[in-house]
Amino acid sequence: MAIQPLDEGAMEQAAARQARLTKPAGSLGRLEDLTVRLAGMTGRIDPPLREAVVFTLAADHGVAAEGVSAYPREVTAQMVLNFLRGGAAINVLAREVHARVVVADIGVDAELPSHTHLRAVKVRRGTGNITQGPAMSIEEANRAIEVGRGLVRDERLDIALTGDMGIGNTTASAAVICALTKLDPGIVVGRGTGVDDEGLERKLDAVRRALQVNAESIARGPIDTLASVGGLEIAGLVGVILEAAEKRKPVIIDGFISGCAALVAAAIAPAATGYMVASHRSHERGHGAVLERLGLRPLLDLDLRLGEGTGAALALMVVRAAVRLLNEMATFDEAGVSERS
Repeated sequence: MAIQPLDEGAMEQAAARQARLTKPAGSLGRLEDLTVRLAGMTGRIDPPLREAVVFTLAADHGVAAEGVSAYPREVTAQMVLNFLRGGAAINVLAREVHARVVVADIGVDAELPSHTHLRAVKVRRGTGNITQGPAMSIEEANRAIEVGRGLVRDERLDIALTGDMGIGNTTASAAVICALTKLDPGIVVGRGTGVDDEGLERKLDAVRRALQVNAESIARGPIDTLASVGGLEIAGLVGVILEAAEKRKPVIIDGFISGCAALVAAAIAPAATGYMVASHRSHERGHGAVLERLGLRPLLDLDLRLGEGTGAALALMVVRAAVRLLNEMATFDEAGVSERS
């Protein structure tokens, strides 16, 4: 099943209704453009957005051994348990916006206890250290992408939201972004969990070494790049994005790690970009460049850098509000309001 182009007829219908609503033309700003895009994605001007699912994928990274995070590697597994208890930021925000959180262990370097709400889909226990060689094999990268696709297929949803958890994943994401965009690591690598200046230098050095060590495989294409310097949760999110796009479901992209996955998805299937909504501009250095490459403008700018799907959950409120405005506002004819002279 290929990703279909946006529905031009539905977009024209949405734009025509926007032009008839009781407001000055363009006065709802980017919300108007958003509703037109959503119509194109779903094929209707009143897409149901009730069933929203946040896919929070968790995995560990071998590059954490290079001292690139302010937190120990064990935090990945600990935070998964926190998600399952409902105590993390994404749980709070998901409850606020009436979204379901799907927590998936796609590559945590620990044996997690079975839990009703945990999707145990581990491809392997963490990735290899990308400063010394590939993160994973091509087969494992493809398996992780397929896991992400399967998570979407298993859920009843109207709209997908991306999220992540993985100590060291801003380093892996920065390496993937640099590989795909040819941007210098100095522009892309940020402080992630809040590392100090020495930690930032270690991250920069790790990304530069990873790009050099894996240069030959990176040159082969996006999946090879993902396998060489990426992460299992990043690969899983690539699958989430691609499957949502194939199902003509909007997908709200979270922050830096999700943006990295979106960049890979777009490199694999350029049409997928049409189904993406950028939730926010992360405080992480380099995220703006990712959004620019994708041609996406973020809905929010709150200096967030948490991940988990938090920015996507906040943006869901804006997305739903935009659709309601288009469909519930009266037109000039309906309201008996005089138009601009």
